[in-house]
Amino acid sequence: MRGLMMNHPLLLTHFLERASMLYPKQEIVSRLPEGIHRTTYAEVFERVKRLARSLADLGVAPGERVGTFAWNHFRHYELYFAVPSSQRVLHTLNVRLFPEQVIYIANHAQDRVIFVDDVLVPALEKIAPSLHGVKAYVVMGGDPPKTTLKPLVRYEELVEKPASDYQFPSFDENEAAAMCYTSGTTGNPKGVVYSHRALFLQSMSHAMADTMALSDQDSILAIVPMFHANCWCLPFAATMVGAKQIYPHQYLQPEHIVSLLEEEKVTFSGGVPTIWTGVLDHLDKEKKDLPHLKRAICGGSAVPVALIDRMDRRGIRLMQGWGMTETSPLASLARVKAGLGDMGRDERLRLLAKQGLTIPCVEVRIADEKGDIAPRDGKTMGELEIRGPWVVSDYYNDPRSQQSFHDGWFRTGDVATLDGEGYIHIQDRAKDVIKSGGEWVSSVELENAIMGHPKVLEAAVIGVHHPKWEERPLACVVARAEHKGKITKDEILEHLRPHFAKWWLPEDVVFVESIPKTSVGKFSKRELREQLKDYKLPG
Repeated sequence: MRGLMMNHPLLLTHFLERASMLYPKQEIVSRLPEGIHRTTYAEVFERVKRLARSLADLGVAPGERVGTFAWNHFRHYELYFAVPSSQRVLHTLNVRLFPEQVIYIANHAQDRVIFVDDVLVPALEKIAPSLHGVKAYVVMGGDPPKTTLKPLVRYEELVEKPASDYQFPSFDENEAAAMCYTSGTTGNPKGVVYSHRALFLQSMSHAMADTMALSDQDSILAIVPMFHANCWCLPFAATMVGAKQIYPHQYLQPEHIVSLLEEEKVTFSGGVPTIWTGVLDHLDKEKKDLPHLKRAICGGSAVPVALIDRMDRRGIRLMQGWGMTETSPLASLARVKAGLGDMGRDERLRLLAKQGLTIPCVEVRIADEKGDIAPRDGKTMGELEIRGPWVVSDYYNDPRSQQSFHDGWFRTGDVATLDGEGYIHIQDRAKDVIKSGGEWVSSVELENAIMGHPKVLEAAVIGVHHPKWEERPLACVVARAEHKGKITKDEILEHLRPHFAKWWLPEDVVFVESIPKTSVGKFSKRELREQLKDYKLPG
């Protein structure tokens, strides 16, 4: 027997239509090079219709890819809806990637048009001759700078044409809405294509009380770049609930972020750990508070306990979210579930530093090296596998797809444990876990503990060759500015000793000026290992 329900497609179009109708005066705020810009859902809706109609004039057919090379601002936000709602595919290009990676990605995706910020035109024009399928470039911002990009169109010219009679098409919810590429730490980046259905369901999960609890009462600052995993779906989810939205453009320095948090009375925000560390340091230095900010999601890399603690002491709930480009991206969120609330502060913080519980519709399991399913005992480590309605089922036009799946589950490449309560605890990336004397040592666990030292700003742990034990941990530590030259190896080891078995302790500690990072702000272990390839352990 079939359910007698309407077959109404789950399209992203619905979110903006609803917001423009129910919250027409709600603001979308952007910090631009020329100053603060304000618009509303009603105004954006009209501009999006004009922009959607213009895509056909640019020669982009339904199903073709529209690239963006841009920071976070209202025009990029308009593309988040104009492109997928008109049955095209939004492809956000990471502006921090090396030129050869951008070339590979744009050509592999077969981008037909690229929308580019005026401040990023010089970077794009250097690689434009190698972009074989691009028919036109659209410059967002003021007057187009002098450039070799051809043919060149001004964004505002596209939204000047009337489109009051434009009707967004209706189509299958499983058609592609957006496309992102992995960061490509090994080999070429891999393309992930998201359906309207996947992003619609992911956005709905963001409004659940046990996840981000987004609502129309929120003022949301999206710090995570719009070119990174669909900005963690925040533009879609915020529009769905009718929240105020704020975008920082390229101004990600702590003083700029804090000013937006203050001036726009932000209640919810999202960014990587390094962003929040910088914000807290700035607040401490300026002796400021953020009375309106109550919740923030943090991801991209493991969140140190010390960071959660610092935010908590300011009355801000920092939620560790875990996910990947392949999971749209949110898959789990750290929280204290019912029945576990009666615990001490330290125990609660340790729980919140795990990757948490899967959000509804998502399933996970742990597979050992033989592919057998490991027990949920919180101790047995193996590869984390996942499935769900917004988890990738295949990479775009990539022969590596087959090796990424196991019996219908996506292999994440993360080494993790899963306990009886359902808490995921990621120990490491499979390629970063340290194998010492036949046992696994988690670099992430050591890093988080080291970053809890008051004199430490950042820390990364890598495995280095050992003649007896195969590998041993090497801790690379960045001291806080006021403690440079004043912190020792012994201080680090004494800080770790009460919390780890002796064989887990780093074999050595080196102090470095900085730790290399990937285009999305994660520690680049590959680059760090290359820098230290000639390093020899003492004795």
